[in-house]
Amino acid sequence: MNQPVPNLPELQTEVTRLHDELEMRDQLVQQLSQELFRLVKGNTGFMPSPEVSERHMSEMRSLREQLQGVEQQVMFYQEQIAARDGEIYQLRQSVQELTDRSRMLEQVVQELPQIYKKKFTERLAPVKEKMALIQRENRQLQAELQSVSYRLAVRTRRTTHIDLPSFPRMGSPAIPTFGDI
Repeated sequence: MNQPVPNLPELQTEVTRLHDELEMRDQLVQQLSQELFRLVKGNTGFMPSPEVSERHMSEMRSLREQLQGVEQQVMFYQEQIAARDGEIYQLRQSVQELTDRSRMLEQVVQELPQIYKKKFTERLAPVKEKMALIQRENRQLQAELQSVSYRLAVRTRRTTHIDLPSFPRMGSPAIPTFGDI
């Protein structure tokens, strides 16, 4: 942090030099301003003529009116764009919701055959069981009927007396019904 301190004579020389430069600048600025004033004051062509100035003013008014018209059109179009942007946003949301719903419905439709097959199988299982039970009873009854017919034929040849077999009583009625299906 110890910087060498310039000695006093060097500093005084620098200050004097800067002071001289400042005085020279001030003189140049004053000379330039006097010269500019002299040029403007002495040159009457520097100022526009009143008729040129009036024409420029009318052109400026016309341009301002045109600019206001263009600004109004721009504001109108910006309002329309903003309204359409809002509509577009709402339509995009609707499209997204409908797309999601469509996907869900497609998934449900794809799952329907398996669901119907499962439900049909579930409902058909008791019917198949009942049908198997009826077929067993039918086979048993046919076997017993054949046995009775055979015995009847044998006895009819021997005697006229008929001996019918006795059927064991089961929990179900002798004639099956389809009321449980």
